[in-house]
Amino acid sequence: MPVGSLSRAVSAFSSPPPRRHSSAPTTLRRRAPLVGALCILSLGTLSAIAYRSGCASAQSLRRFHFLGLFFCLCRSKVVNQLSNRSLHSTIMEGASTTVPSIVVYVTVPNKEAGMKLAESIIKERLAACVNRVPGMYISCIESVYWWDGKVQTDSEELLIIKTRESLLGALTEHVKSNHEYEVPEVIAMPIIGGNQKYLEWIKDSTRDE
Repeated sequence: MPVGSLSRAVSAFSSPPPRRHSSAPTTLRRRAPLVGALCILSLGTLSAIAYRSGCASAQSLRRFHFLGLFFCLCRSKVVNQLSNRSLHSTIMEGASTTVPSIVVYVTVPNKEAGMKLAESIIKERLAACVNRVPGMYISCIESVYWWDGKVQTDSEELLIIKTRESLLGALTEHVKSNHEYEVPEVIAMPIIGGNQKYLEWIKDSTRDE
């Protein structure tokens, strides 16, 4: 087979197939690996034929392999983009009724301090809810920590605060201004999912900023 004919055959094979309208990215994901495998196998076969017939140089063979890899990578990128768009649409569903939310841990020295701080946080609408742990039936939690160059042990109460992520800065400043400790604990963790109605309630029960 002449080199010119072989190049035209490879160009015709590597041209993108006609587009088909489809609403299922899953179908594209299933077909892409098969198309890529066929592409590599076909180019390998053409290269072997050219090599045996002495019609292609080593440089030409390398070009054929490069074309095959480039074609497969392009198809894989398109399929991944379609899949990511579908996933993003699913995650963002209902985003207009919720906001990014967090759970914040704050420790206080006793029940009285915990109640006072919790009520002030809710009154300022810096959180939708504050759980006091241990609460009514257990006197305290024991905290062991490093302070002033030695191990310290104290009885404390833990506040678990549910609020918007955007209010973390304001909440932190409020805790620092109304806390007995020199360095109060304020630790935030993201809420990655949960009861949709509860997450909506967090948004509706807190201020915007």
